[in-house]
Amino acid sequence: MNALLLSVGFGLVTASVLALSGVGLSLQFGVTNFVNFAYGDYATLGAYVALLLNAHGVNIYLAMAVAGVAVAVFAVAVNRVLFQPFLDRRVPLLTMLIVTLGLSLVIQNGIQSLWGPNFQTYTVTAQTNYALGPFLFTGQQLVIMAVAAVCLVGVYMLLQHTRMGKAMRAMSDNRELAEVSGIDTARVTDVTWLVSGFLAGVSGVVLALNVSSFTPLVGALFLFLVFSVVIMGGIGKPYGAMLGALVIGLVTEVAGGFIDSAYAQAIAFVVMIVLILVRPQGLFASRGRA
Repeated sequence: MNALLLSVGFGLVTASVLALSGVGLSLQFGVTNFVNFAYGDYATLGAYVALLLNAHGVNIYLAMAVAGVAVAVFAVAVNRVLFQPFLDRRVPLLTMLIVTLGLSLVIQNGIQSLWGPNFQTYTVTAQTNYALGPFLFTGQQLVIMAVAAVCLVGVYMLLQHTRMGKAMRAMSDNRELAEVSGIDTARVTDVTWLVSGFLAGVSGVVLALNVSSFTPLVGALFLFLVFSVVIMGGIGKPYGAMLGALVIGLVTEVAGGFIDSAYAQAIAFVVMIVLILVRPQGLFASRGRA
C-alpha cells in the first residue's frame, strides 16, 4: 500500500508536467487548426534557456519564468515568419506537418551545437521531504505542482473571463465565422502562440527538474506522452487535456511502481487506445474545442 501511495504521488507530479504541455498544445491546435510537432522542442528550448540563466547564478524558479517568456516570444516570431506565410497560401495540412517536423530538427540540432549532446542538470538547493497526508513530496515537486496549478487556473481565467479568451473560443469553434464577426484573428492567433509558447517553456523547465538530468532530446521524447494526453482529452480541448494529463500521469507512475518502468508508458498508451475506442470524442466532450 505504501508503494502504491508513493506512485500516486509521483503520478500527480507527472500529471502536472503533462498538463502544462498538453493544455498549451491543445490550445494552439484549437485556434490554428494544425499540430505543431516541434512543440516538444519548444519545451526543450525553455529548459536550456533556464540552464543558461541558472549557470550564471539565477535562481531556477526565476529562470523558469524568464524561459517561459523567452519561448513565448520565440513561438510568436516563428508563427509570423514561418507558419503564417504557409497558412496564408492555404497549403495542405500535410505540408504544415512537414514544416513543423523540419523546425523540430532545426531546434534540436541548434541546441545540441550550443550545449552538446551530454546530460545537463540544474544547480538547485538540497531538497527536503514533506509529508502531505499519505503522500511524500520533495519541496521541488510541490513547486512543480503549484506552478502547474497557477498556470492552468490562469488559462481558465483567460478563456472564460476575458474578451480575448472568448475570441479564442470563437476561433476554435469556427474561424471563418469569427472573421466575419469582426474578430481580429491575427491578434488572437498571436496571443494563442504567446500563451502556448509560455506553457511550453515552463513545462520544459519543470520536466527537466522532474527528471533531474536532460539532453536536447528531452522534449521530443516527452512529446509522445503529451500527444496521448491531448488525444485522450479531446483534440483541441484544453480542459480535456487537463483530465487526460491526470489519467496518463497516474497510470504511467502507478504502472512504473509495479512493473519494469520501460513498459509503463506502453501501458499508458494502451489505456488511451481503450478509452478512445469507447469514447472517440475524448474524455471532455464539449461543443467547441476551447
